[in-house]
Amino acid sequence: MRTHLVDRVRNLGILAHVDAGKTTVTERILFLTGAIHKRGEVHDGTTVTDFDPQERDRGITIFAAAVSCDWAGHRINLIDTPGHVDFSDEVERSLRVLDGAVAVFDAVAGVEPQSETVWRQADRHGVPRIAFVNKLDRAGAELDAAVESIRTRLGTVPLPVQLPIGREDGFTGVVDLVAMRAYVWADGADTFTDLSVPDDLRDEAGRRRRHLEETVAELHRGALEEFCGEGALAADTLRGALRDLTLTGEAVVVLCGSAYRNRGIEPLLHAVVAYLPAPSDLPPVRGEVPADPEAPFTALAFKVNATATGRLTYVRVYAGTIGKGDTVLDTTGGRTERIARILRVQADRATEVDAARAGDIVAVVGPKGTRAGATLCARDAPVVLEPPTTADPVVSVAVEARRSTDTGRLATALARLSEEDPSLVVRSDPETGQTVLSGLGELHLEVAVEKLRRDRGLEVTVGRPQVAYRETVAKGVTGLLHRHVKQDGGAGQFAHVVIDVERAPEGEDFVFASTVTGGRVPQEYVRAVEAGCRDALLEGPLGGHPVTGVRVTLTDGATHPKDSSELAFRTAGRFALREALRASVMTLLEPVADVTVTVPAESVGAVLGDLAARRGRVTDQTARGGTAVVTATVPLAELFGYASRLRGRTQGRGTFTTRPAGYAPAPGGRAG
Repeated sequence: MRTHLVDRVRNLGILAHVDAGKTTVTERILFLTGAIHKRGEVHDGTTVTDFDPQERDRGITIFAAAVSCDWAGHRINLIDTPGHVDFSDEVERSLRVLDGAVAVFDAVAGVEPQSETVWRQADRHGVPRIAFVNKLDRAGAELDAAVESIRTRLGTVPLPVQLPIGREDGFTGVVDLVAMRAYVWADGADTFTDLSVPDDLRDEAGRRRRHLEETVAELHRGALEEFCGEGALAADTLRGALRDLTLTGEAVVVLCGSAYRNRGIEPLLHAVVAYLPAPSDLPPVRGEVPADPEAPFTALAFKVNATATGRLTYVRVYAGTIGKGDTVLDTTGGRTERIARILRVQADRATEVDAARAGDIVAVVGPKGTRAGATLCARDAPVVLEPPTTADPVVSVAVEARRSTDTGRLATALARLSEEDPSLVVRSDPETGQTVLSGLGELHLEVAVEKLRRDRGLEVTVGRPQVAYRETVAKGVTGLLHRHVKQDGGAGQFAHVVIDVERAPEGEDFVFASTVTGGRVPQEYVRAVEAGCRDALLEGPLGGHPVTGVRVTLTDGATHPKDSSELAFRTAGRFALREALRASVMTLLEPVADVTVTVPAESVGAVLGDLAARRGRVTDQTARGGTAVVTATVPLAELFGYASRLRGRTQGRGTFTTRPAGYAPAPGGRAG
């Protein structure tokens, strides 16, 4: 019975580019499942998941929000994730604990830049997905074009299982190509009417069903056998094959609709239950923790949130059962924590429950020091789960309290911010003494500062944003010798190293190798030299920026029978690489971003001129109706304030999105 309960859980995320309709899809799911009784709208600021004041003011999702609902005897734990690139770490932490996802695409725009980014994130985590092509009621909406963009830009095999009935304003329903039935929504209706396939669509639906069967048979052995033997696939065989292909990631089922008009959401929910995995469908986490409520308790904390009523720690329970009052082990922090309350979360509201079991996503009250990424487990069965990765910050601002009496409050508030959002980093500048807040983009920092003002009541002064530069080797050196000798009365230190320094292969941050032979440098000392070199990479010779893209080869060395040690060789490695970098030709690198600008056709000239002035390099330009889409690579430092400039040049009609594109040489940034 308990395993049956795990089989009836679906943990999924809603992923998409900003404005593709993720939050509206989530809202309609909650309404149809009875979790809410009134549909909210993003433009009215009345949605359940965008409950933060900043989300409602800006009209975008900023913080991943968890909600739960029931459909067809299944518990659906759903996380509405942000679509803006500045908040991609929220998506990363969510994907780490999800079993499946619904990727939402705009039927006019198809795959957009951030759609591609979140898709690649899901690929890295091995999260099975189905696709929902939204906004079919918009002018210019085209399901086939959106499906083709999924095929070409995402490198997957899309399997459309629906045919739209009507176009644009006339979109009224879909033909289900698996059941070969028509689902039609009357104006204002919340549920569809199940009808026979309309006569004028019967031939087209038959052709598409045949193409679907052929594509599935090419990918699925069991379906191929039936297709070859019978000449067609039964509906149940087709459903089973679609589920198998979804779970393996070999293909993606594509549905369509208009979430705003409440058309297509019920079939989407049925597809979630039919095709996306239950916790029990997935391999045991770490290969040893099965999704079994009777196993020792194991959970991963993926989000921490300070609310007016206390500190909430969001956890995904992978195994076992946890109850109110239980004490668990935080293996990451090395302490025990007591679970005072367990909450089933509905965005900013919650219902208290007595226990949480394998497969559940809940919030717990009680842990004082547990941070995002920590493992919570039974005290007698310690385990450590892999935490979500955190992106390196690329933009920084100096922040200080306007009133000196608020300095202490500001430090506490910043510490709380970085605890809630690990992609925010707080440090003190050793040269200026200023407090520096670093994040993933200008909007990311704007939101963090506004949170200080609204939630903490702090008046803060913010400096101009600064980007995170890097340094790399343009031309290295060979045979650099460094001898580290220290004698101060006791045991001495002796290390002799010879290193070559050159550029690392493309895509590598740091490569270390040793060609020393004859045991002249023992292996433990070689590892110490590598550790010393890593220490030296923290500050480069051009401006004290971190160094990347370097290959170091230890070619020779010598030891002393008494005075050599790992410490001595680590010190020698650090100073040797510092000397080598000062002797090398170095290049300063600056972060760059891929920018996609959508503007009226008459504004293209002004936008291209502005991008050129910002040192942008245009990589693509296409026309789409009366609008133009320009793609360019632009230094991140040149994008500060770009949103207001673009609005001014396009009378408020231009929009743009960005995504990180790595680093590129900065102008005039070479020395050596």
